[in-house]
Amino acid sequence: MAITKLECVTVEKQDGITWVMLNRPEKRNAMSPQLHYEMDETLRDLETDPETKVVVIGGNGGYFSAGQDLKMFFRENEKNPAGRKRAAEAANRWRWERLYKYDKPTIAMVEGYCVGGAFMQLLGTDFAIAAEDTVFSLSEVNWGILPGALVSKVVADAVLPRHALYYCCLGEAFDGKEAERIGMINFAVPKKKLRAETIKLAKKLMEKSPAVLRATKHAVRQVRTMDFDQSYDYLAAKGQAIKVGDPEDSYNTGLKQFLDEKAYKPTFQSFKTKDGGASKPAKGKKPLAKKSKVKSA
Repeated sequence: MAITKLECVTVEKQDGITWVMLNRPEKRNAMSPQLHYEMDETLRDLETDPETKVVVIGGNGGYFSAGQDLKMFFRENEKNPAGRKRAAEAANRWRWERLYKYDKPTIAMVEGYCVGGAFMQLLGTDFAIAAEDTVFSLSEVNWGILPGALVSKVVADAVLPRHALYYCCLGEAFDGKEAERIGMINFAVPKKKLRAETIKLAKKLMEKSPAVLRATKHAVRQVRTMDFDQSYDYLAAKGQAIKVGDPEDSYNTGLKQFLDEKAYKPTFQSFKTKDGGASKPAKGKKPLAKKSKVKSA
């Protein structure tokens, strides 16, 4: 389905960061079939967009998403099996199949509400930062269904089993601080700092070699379901693939800048890429002093 004009999604590009925002604030960004179609096409196009270095998924009006629009997604499609199937395919594709293996780093910027089906895009992104007062809720049990699509699976994979069982079976709401504590998100921050902290993380990601960052995040995702022997083989092949297909020649460039030029300390920062990106030591930390001639990362 070709989308000629976005109605349920807005896209803003700024300094390498592309903000993809669900745009149904009057419904707390509950997800309709139309929204799913628009998100699916938007993410497809941005994956190869040269201006986009990092994708941020959020919601306009101060809401991440109140989950599926029960009326539009479920009730209105009860007697339309073809429409329901098409909507479900688009919903699952962008929230998981695209995001989980996306070629560019993705960040969920979460505020307001994150309910039910919204946990798929929350956990499909690589990183997540939430406002401390965000309301998280796996409320399906309270209205007569289980957390469907892949929600039960991705929640069970993301946190300890007892946390997953507790919040899925009781449907109790929890806030951003609790989401951080149980490993659902990376950080919970005051709401007024949410956008700034998201930009800060995006800038750190943009300082890395795109090819190495892409391969690393893919590798971490994939080895979770492999045994040790499979992981050895997969990671060896992945490492070789970077050397063959990396326009930055990151391996040799990084070693040259570290060993020969002594231009950076990889424990605290990245090598300088061709685009000029290079990280600075983390705040409050200083590069290691030169106390010996031993070359170490």
